[in-house]
Amino acid sequence: MDLKQIASFVRVAEMGSFTRAALALGLPQPLLSRHVRQLEVELHQTFLLRNGRGVSLTEAGMVLLEHGRGILHQVALVSEELESVRDALGGHVSIGLPPSLSRLITVPLTLEFRKRMPHAQLTLTEGFSVAMNEGLRSGRLDMAVVYNTPHSPDIESRLLHREALVLVASQASVKNLKGPALKAKMALSALANLPLIVPSRPNAFRILLDTELVRLNLKPRIEMEVDGLNAILDLVAQGLGFAVLPPYTLNNFQRPHPFSTHQLHSPQLACELMLITSARRPSTQTHKSVQSLVSDLVIQATQAFA
Repeated sequence: MDLKQIASFVRVAEMGSFTRAALALGLPQPLLSRHVRQLEVELHQTFLLRNGRGVSLTEAGMVLLEHGRGILHQVALVSEELESVRDALGGHVSIGLPPSLSRLITVPLTLEFRKRMPHAQLTLTEGFSVAMNEGLRSGRLDMAVVYNTPHSPDIESRLLHREALVLVASQASVKNLKGPALKAKMALSALANLPLIVPSRPNAFRILLDTELVRLNLKPRIEMEVDGLNAILDLVAQGLGFAVLPPYTLNNFQRPHPFSTHQLHSPQLACELMLITSARRPSTQTHKSVQSLVSDLVIQATQAFA
């Protein structure tokens, strides 16, 4: 088993086709087939199932794909560390971002990254905290910004921002509300009577909301589940319900805006935004520079909505 075999398998698995992978890699298709077959013979497993439309992964293939990506990523890190010996900020950096921040910092992060590290490559991945933690452990991500991450000996974390979630309403949603008027400060228990538009589990905001209401022997009134921050806010703006989010997420919208925010208490929904890295892998100089850049941009982006 060598790196060329692993790289060939990973590209075929990702693209679902020997033909497309051969074009992407600039290699003859028979050579790719031979690389994959050698892996299967050496490891006594079948990794790919051929069919008329391409290939699909077996269970063993999914395991190898996960580890193969990590292996290739670690090889790239070795190359980057050797470059850093020559005082060159290069190599590849992969960052995971939550949807609530992705739109706010993707453009400034990319522009500043290119300005400071023109010889390095950047990959941004958007996803929920659970997927980000898994990506970090597998080696697919170098760092990630996540919410309320649990303590782990495998993970090093840095607190970037702490804030309480608020109820987000719009003129239209308030107009459609039947019952008492919304107050500037509301008990968390009041959410049980409001139609909420929320992301599905395992979104960190959703888990926090469900957990705290259960402690009050209540459950949220879910109007709909939507896994997209901007889609949730669009629906709230149309008067279809209310959302529970950090105030800074409203910075996604240009002003004038149709939203109002209402503080929640008894208890507050405490939200901690963390930058996490692997405690098992050393950080290169490029990684350290990017961590500092991400921290600065996140702090700027999460300034309280006004």
